[in-house]
Amino acid sequence: MNNFASVRRYPTTRLRRNRAQASIRDLVREHELTPRDLIWPLFLSPTDTTSIAAMPGVQRLSLDDTLAAAAHAVELGIPAVALFPATDPSDKDAVGTEASNPDNLTCRAVRAVRARHPELMVICDVALDPYTDHGHDGVFLASAHAERLRATQPELADAVDQGGVDNDASIERLIAQALCLAEAGCRALAPSDMMDGRIGALRAALDGAGFHDCLLISYAAKYASKLYGPFREAIGSSGALRGDKKQYQMDPGNRAEAMHEIGLDIAEGADMVMVKPGIFYLDVIADAQRNFGVPVLAYQVSGEYAMIAHAPNADAIMMEALLCFKRAGASGMFTYFAPTAAKLLR
Repeated sequence: MNNFASVRRYPTTRLRRNRAQASIRDLVREHELTPRDLIWPLFLSPTDTTSIAAMPGVQRLSLDDTLAAAAHAVELGIPAVALFPATDPSDKDAVGTEASNPDNLTCRAVRAVRARHPELMVICDVALDPYTDHGHDGVFLASAHAERLRATQPELADAVDQGGVDNDASIERLIAQALCLAEAGCRALAPSDMMDGRIGALRAALDGAGFHDCLLISYAAKYASKLYGPFREAIGSSGALRGDKKQYQMDPGNRAEAMHEIGLDIAEGADMVMVKPGIFYLDVIADAQRNFGVPVLAYQVSGEYAMIAHAPNADAIMMEALLCFKRAGASGMFTYFAPTAAKLLR
């Protein structure tokens, strides 16, 4: 607080004067929400459009309905959509081979949306969990490596038994996935896997293949949260998930570590960074905005969506939550409420 504020006191100063009527409140409002702040995550269905029980009002969309949603986003002034596939179980395996299939569900959707709506930013997730039969974001340690770890580092036995994820082997698979998406026309890739070093590796691979203009939006501070459950149901990975993701996602008790993660990803070439989940981590968003000179995004995750959607006065709570992201310093936010919020803002 500045020195001037310390000499302003009641009754000479009455802050309620600036709150007396709507026109004054609008004039002095410090942060404003607009449709341009919203990113709409869309779930892709390999077949017909289906509802998601854990997320009322949200659906897995057929390709035709994905195109209709993209048109609706443009109409509402929403600048970006993010695509998340629900992969057919028959296309899943231990190493996520389908992620780098140039004719997979996401690549088909990217080509279709880009052809119909070139003005719309299309963001694609880079992670293997929609494509692996074990539900993890990377590939498991090779069995020989796992046995060596059990023998030489018994403290890691629990992580190995839960399906320890091999960081560097996973990066190789993520590079193949990213190049596949870039070749399909995606110019905004969002690695959500939390493998160490993957931003630098992806930047080098994309630049080496001539995709210098491809944005990297890093999920730099992604916490091992219990709020992801409905999302995992939506992409079909919840039932398959072995163990948990605490070995590579962040501990919810850590704040300084998030700045370390974000700093590393920026140094490796991230163009924007993400904090996920959102509303429980406003302090991390604020720290990131204050410490780094890149756009900071928030992800209002599926659990947050479900809690608000089931609440009385859901629309008012939704708008308050989104405004809080802006107040904390977010440049934009991923939210399943995007079309509802955009309509209210118009």
